[in-house]
Amino acid sequence: MIFSLDPHSRIDSPVHRLPAWAKLAAALALLVATVTTPRAFIPVGVVLIAVVALSRIPVLFLLKRLLLLEPLALGVALLALLQEGGVRIFALIVVKATLCLLTVILLSNTTPFADLLRVLRRVRVPALLVTTLALMYRYLFVLAEEGERMRRARACRTYGVGRSHAWKSLASVVGRLFVRSTERAERIHAAMCARGWR
Repeated sequence: MIFSLDPHSRIDSPVHRLPAWAKLAAALALLVATVTTPRAFIPVGVVLIAVVALSRIPVLFLLKRLLLLEPLALGVALLALLQEGGVRIFALIVVKATLCLLTVILLSNTTPFADLLRVLRRVRVPALLVTTLALMYRYLFVLAEEGERMRRARACRTYGVGRSHAWKSLASVVGRLFVRSTERAERIHAAMCARGWR
């Protein structure tokens, strides 16, 4: 299985051909406008729909990613609903959070992550933060491959079991993956320190 966080980042489209710094600046402007302006969600929504059309990223893919992240938006909006008690505020926060998530999904799927890191270095984001992001991105793929190997090994040893056993099996795989990733992180850190990384 090939794991990818940004499978559409190298499509040839007008949006993909824009420089990374311009896309990052536009995304930040859209995020700030969405969050700070009360009624900005309509023009921001129109701009995002235009970007989706120009980027040629499959709409079904974007909807799946949005549905995967939508619980974050609903969680924030639910907290506001419990504190403020207004359904209108709840709906407004859900819409704004969804637009912010779509903006980030579009940015990450129209710009390779390495290009974003280069822009961050150029604008003098602290080197430690950029290095941490680069390492995190790199090792997500390692962890995904390790998790897939463990899942496949578990599936080969399990025959015709019920749903509850499948959940227990998944929990076991996740727990072991956490332990292995912690051990791997310690080994990598020790190797980096041995090579003079600080």
